[in-house]
Amino acid sequence: SLSCCVAMAKQGAVLQGYNNELVKCIEDLCTKRDELQRQVVLEEEEKTKIQNDLRILTERLARINESLAKKLSLRNDYDKTIAETEAAYVKILESSQTLLHVLKERSSTSHGIGPRDRTLMTGPPPT
Repeated sequence: SLSCCVAMAKQGAVLQGYNNELVKCIEDLCTKRDELQRQVVLEEEEKTKIQNDLRILTERLARINESLAKKLSLRNDYDKTIAETEAAYVKILESSQTLLHVLKERSSTSHGIGPRDRTLMTGPPPT
């Protein structure tokens, strides 16, 4: 039966066409997968580099924060010392001004007292 063989040959040719298409589709998928895998590897490498950079920057930030905290504390100590010193200096100036004022008053009023009275105020004369 020749028609049966012809029909089988036709079906074989159709099946071969499907097979060829199926193989091409699988090859295309494999090519796309390989390209995707290449991109995954590149991104994983970039991710690793960024994580390392982030670790280094985080450590650096911690060191800077620690240094900054010490310097701010020291600066606050300086501020306190400066304020205390300035306050003490103002008191010294005020005391000096008061002392000068008192001495000037006594000096201006001592013209009317005798040498003995001056000796009591200033002490005995040098010998």
